[in-house]
Amino acid sequence: MSGFTLGSLSSVPASRRPELLGPSTERSLAAAALLDEVGVVEIDPAVSDTAATQAAFGLAPETLANCVVVAGKREGTERLAACVVLATTRADINGLVRRLLDVRKASFLPAARAVELTGMEYGGITPIGLPPGWPVLVDRRVIVTDVVIIGSGVRHSKLMLPGAFLGRFPDVQVVDGLGL
Repeated sequence: MSGFTLGSLSSVPASRRPELLGPSTERSLAAAALLDEVGVVEIDPAVSDTAATQAAFGLAPETLANCVVVAGKREGTERLAACVVLATTRADINGLVRRLLDVRKASFLPAARAVELTGMEYGGITPIGLPPGWPVLVDRRVIVTDVVIIGSGVRHSKLMLPGAFLGRFPDVQVVDGLGL
């Protein structure tokens, strides 16, 4: 059973507080046998955005990661992906991501559509529990982070886990230089 402390945030194993997880996040953690190994911490939804979380809890920016959903089209077919980068960087959407998706142009998915397609709350979207088959591009710097804070699928909590755990989920591709 794992709990983590960063800044003024202290987590408990996700298995102890499943009500703090989005439904698909809970299912995905259970399928990966990580409910006892990943921490969850309740927060005020008003501070769920990365910068607000960092300020409210005295966190180093390199301990937080963002998950953004992007889309592009090729021959009339939409191609979607989630990109996970440290908060100190931004995803290289129209360079590396565009090339990996093999599209002419990649763009952030509008918030309402991202919520609809992921089944997660905006401000809580996480790479854990995305629809099957979605490419999940994770910057290598996230993978090598000792403990990283990411969304939980809902705005009222955050997950805390070793970055390397993200590599255990289906459809994850670790990418060098994803974050600029």
